[in-house]
This record gives sequence, C-alpha cells and structure tokens, in this order.
Amino acid sequence: MDISYILNEYAEDRDEYFRAIAPPIMQTSNFAFKTVEALRSSFDDEYSTWLYSRGLNPTVEILRKKLAALDGAEDCLVFNSGSAAIFASVLANVKSGDHIVSVRNPYTWAKKMFDEILPRFNVRTTYIDGTDVNNFSSAIRENTTLFYLESPNSWTYELQDLAAVAQLAKQHNIITICDNSFCTPLYQRPIELGIDLVLQSATKYIGGHSDVIAGVLCGGSDIIKRIFNSEYNNIGSGIQPFNAWLLIRGLRTLQARLDRITSTTEKVLDYLKSHPLVEKVIFPLDEAFPQYDLAKSQMKGGCGLLTFVIKCYTVSGIEKFCESLKHILMAVSWGGHESLIIPRCAGIKPESFNGSADQRMLRLYCGLEDADYIIKDLEQAFNVIENG
Repeated sequence: MDISYILNEYAEDRDEYFRAIAPPIMQTSNFAFKTVEALRSSFDDEYSTWLYSRGLNPTVEILRKKLAALDGAEDCLVFNSGSAAIFASVLANVKSGDHIVSVRNPYTWAKKMFDEILPRFNVRTTYIDGTDVNNFSSAIRENTTLFYLESPNSWTYELQDLAAVAQLAKQHNIITICDNSFCTPLYQRPIELGIDLVLQSATKYIGGHSDVIAGVLCGGSDIIKRIFNSEYNNIGSGIQPFNAWLLIRGLRTLQARLDRITSTTEKVLDYLKSHPLVEKVIFPLDEAFPQYDLAKSQMKGGCGLLTFVIKCYTVSGIEKFCESLKHILMAVSWGGHESLIIPRCAGIKPESFNGSADQRMLRLYCGLEDADYIIKDLEQAFNVIENG
C-alpha cells in the first residue's frame, strides 16, 4: 500500500461525514442501540461494534487502520502513552513464573516494570547485550516466554538483528516485542522481519508537534484482539478521540517532516564530528558506528536523534554549555518541531560525576529548524565554555 495513500486517504470514508477533508472528532463517551439484541451482541463482542469509547471509537478507528497499514500489521491499538503500550503488550504475554529476556538499559518505564512491578508476580527479567543474537540464545530458560527489544535504543543506539532474533524466538515459541520509536514505520518495519508486536511512542514523530502523548501497538489480529479484550480495556488506557484526531493530523506531514529532519541531522552530524570540543558522535547511520552495516540493512533512515560526548570534564561546564543554548530547548522526548537537548549528567548526582565518557554524553534532537540555525546555536554555546 502506498505511503501517500495511507497518510492521506486510507480508512477515511468521507461520504460518511459530509465529504469533509478532515475527519470529524467523534467526541462521545458511548453509543446508542435501537434493539436489545444489538446491545446484547455488543456485550458479547465489543471488538466488533461501537459500544463505549474506552474501547472503540470512530475517530480512533481511522487512526488505528492507518498505523497498522504503515507497520504492515494486521491490526493496531492506540494508547494514552507509549509506556501504556509497553505495559499492556508485556502484561498480555506473561504469567506468574515466566521469564523475560530484555535488551539492557531499556526505556525507563519498561525497566521499572521489569525490575519493580513484574517481580511482585514472580516474573523475572534477564538483561543482555542485544547486539549479539547468541546472547538471546544463551539467556533462554524453560520458562522464557518473551523477548523485549529496542532497536535502536534512544541514547547509544545499539541495534538488534531483528530477523535473526525473531527466527530464534519462533524456534522456542517465544513472543517478540520491539520498541520502534527511534525509526517509526517509515524507516524500519520490524513486523516484516518477523517480530510479533511492534510498539512506538506516537508522542514523537507521529504527533510531531509536542502537543499530544500517545503510544501505538501493532501486530497480528488475534493477539491484538486478545489484548483489547483484556489489558487494553481493563487498564482503561485507550487514547481519547481528540488526541487521535491530532495524530491523524500529524500523519499528514509525517513523511515530509522525517525527510527534512533527516537532512538536517546529517548536516549537524558533520558539524559535530569536526568540532574540537566533541570527543565522539554516536549515530546509527554514521559509518563509524559499530553496527553501521546492520543499520543500513534494516533501517531506511536515521531520523533526528544523535548523541555526542563533549570534551568538558566538569558538571558545571556541561551545565553551562546546555544553559547557554538560546534556541535548542533542554527537555526530554523528541520528534516535535523544535530541537531539544538533554545531558546525561542531569540524571546523575553531582557528587557521583566522574568525568567518564558516558557521563559526558548529550543527546541532541534536530527538529524542523534550518540546519544552520541549529549549528549556530551549538557554536555559540561551545564558544561560551571554550572562552570560560
């Protein structure tokens, strides 16, 4: 299915809503029935009709179909946040006594779930270096039911060989879940590589304007329906119609925004690699990246996140650099119109800072500004710390 068709037309039956170009927001909590039998049928199978917007809603339905098509998936659920999508996808595929294999240092709220919540129900997690598929194989136990992947991750961008991990998992009847927030379905399609469930934070590139929080989970129709009938509705974490409408709006420009962001990031990358105050730049589609060949083979693009190690060996110096930026905002997340930066040392107590390379990392997101605009801001901040 053509991407332009998915983004602009697919799942939009305009004759159903007055031929409006933009679909309406069905801002309703529930739906009426003309017969008791119709109501009874909806109780039996809420997944097949409009009953209550905690579950299905017409505006959300348009979004679900578009996102599933982008991922090459049979079906999709959209959540109030990316962390909700993570929680539901994992919870749906483990039971007491099960074992999970996860890549090391996953997203903060995934790790919290693995370390603090699931152990209360006797579900244990083993963390591995996911860059080597043999590490997955070595970590498998008799009770392993789930592989949790994040490719690339959002700081140092380690990848997993998704096709190889998926093949291994299928040999052992293990479910695979991959967080695809870095790439989006436009730049990486894990389902085509054999992954069972693919999630992403739609807060990032799908929304694109830093005004909505949401999460996406795509996969086969049977497993998605099972999650809908249990974790999705029980937790009550489905997206609301207005936020779904904002994401539909964001999809219209997704391809154009990613193309622009990718082009800008390449120019900023070149600038940082040549700067004397930059020790190292980490980006999966840079030829110096250790997994460059794998990145080229399973990713179509790199989007806007990169990390650089600054040659500044004090917390105060790194803080001075970040606080001297005039246009690049200091904030978490990425994927919006604005460029953002976050220093690794923000998560470290000043007394624990030792000046190591990993503590001197800064993650930069390149937004929709001109590349020269971003570079000039970085340059003046470098000058501040260089000149004391």
